[in-house]
Amino acid sequence: MRDDVEDDADSWRADRTLDARGLACPLPVLKARKWLVTMSAGETLLVEATDPMAAIDIPHLCQQDCHRLVRQERSADPGRPLLRFLIERGATAQPV
Repeated sequence: MRDDVEDDADSWRADRTLDARGLACPLPVLKARKWLVTMSAGETLLVEATDPMAAIDIPHLCQQDCHRLVRQERSADPGRPLLRFLIERGATAQPV
């Protein structure tokens, strides 16, 4: 069972992490965009957010700005929702 936990942690490994927990819309997506602009193509950004709108905004950001949404997850705890997104900076993404 421990190998599964380690494999899961590896799948969330990122070059940078943005803690957007507690921030309301539109701040999580605006901060993610600001960070992604400073990154090189192929680098990854892990975004952790509690705002439910991030579930719509982050995938839209990836599509609009030519990034790849590698993985996303919503915690199973309804009392403490946590959304996680692993984004790979796109090669053709344009600076904002």
